[in-house]
Amino acid sequence: MKFLQREYDTLEDLLPGLDKALSAVPLGELERRGGPGIAALRDAGGSGLLVPAEHGGIGASARDAVRCTRAIATRSPSVAVAATMHNFSVASLVTLTATSTGFEWLLLDAVARDKRMMSSAFAEGRTGQGVLTPTMVARRAEGGWLVSGSKKPCSLSASMDLITASVALPDEDGGTTLGIAVIPAGTPGISVRPFWDSLVLAGAESDEVVLDDVLVPDELMVKPVLDPETNLDDLNTTGLVWFTLLVSAVYLGTASALVARLLESGRGDTATRVDVVTDLEACALALDRVAWAVDSGESGNDTLADALTARYSMQRTIRRVVGTTVELLGGMAFVSSPDVALLAASVHALAFHPPGRTSTAASLDRYHAGSPLRID
Repeated sequence: MKFLQREYDTLEDLLPGLDKALSAVPLGELERRGGPGIAALRDAGGSGLLVPAEHGGIGASARDAVRCTRAIATRSPSVAVAATMHNFSVASLVTLTATSTGFEWLLLDAVARDKRMMSSAFAEGRTGQGVLTPTMVARRAEGGWLVSGSKKPCSLSASMDLITASVALPDEDGGTTLGIAVIPAGTPGISVRPFWDSLVLAGAESDEVVLDDVLVPDELMVKPVLDPETNLDDLNTTGLVWFTLLVSAVYLGTASALVARLLESGRGDTATRVDVVTDLEACALALDRVAWAVDSGESGNDTLADALTARYSMQRTIRRVVGTTVELLGGMAFVSSPDVALLAASVHALAFHPPGRTSTAASLDRYHAGSPLRID
């Protein structure tokens, strides 16, 4: 089978026409601020990829979602990042729907049928802050909560229809508890400020989203109960598993785009070309194994540990593969087009997504000694 054929076939099967639409646009155009990639994703029905069929969505499996994300990333890492932030939020809503009789199914219907995109305003991008640490604060109001704060960077800031956000809710003891809010992006008090100055991944629309006393009704504020041993509940655990799988697939796809260029060029020796493909396919098989577990109903603490293990191993692998691939493509490929440099720079962003490798090292060390994996 041709390199990446499985991924492209899966993407065409689930989101017909998207690969053709993205392939027709130069990489630099897709990666720039305001590029056409996110609109193409929406038009192809990408917002409904993980929405169950009973709610009007595609109902893709985790394995197929990983393959689609990898394929999209070969065409545009920015679009794949934006899709991942949306799909992470959708997967969390699907988890809520399975155990709730609330509003979640209405949101899923709207996401799929009206092609609405959801941004994710969790702890992404805050150095030294836990992934579950709220980025917003709230105070009680009649019928709900007034939420304030900002999230930077926040992907899909220009295209979002809904925002999912972690919120610190005051409790009766004078402390705070975790809330997860789902907020229509047009709600009064929401604004967007420029933030992302890098040319890398600029097409993901990752600017600052600011909330100033935004009213969130009680029914749109979820209050998960965290396990004191792991600092997680089922919702957060499942969400982190999905996020880890999909964000890993983004950068696997980005590295794959470079390797595909190497294969087409025929440069370098045969053994080295096979080696870089083998290394990336081993990463893909690791993600596929975790995705298979999710599709089998396993999304608990052990599955999260497996997902993080696959991701952290992949981080080291793709840096090595990309270095070798860029060298073999040669200086003329590097200087004659910005594509090689843009793709090579983009893969390093995987290390910046929470939970980071160094921040979880002690927790994984204790996990391998028999303790539950704790994410702070």
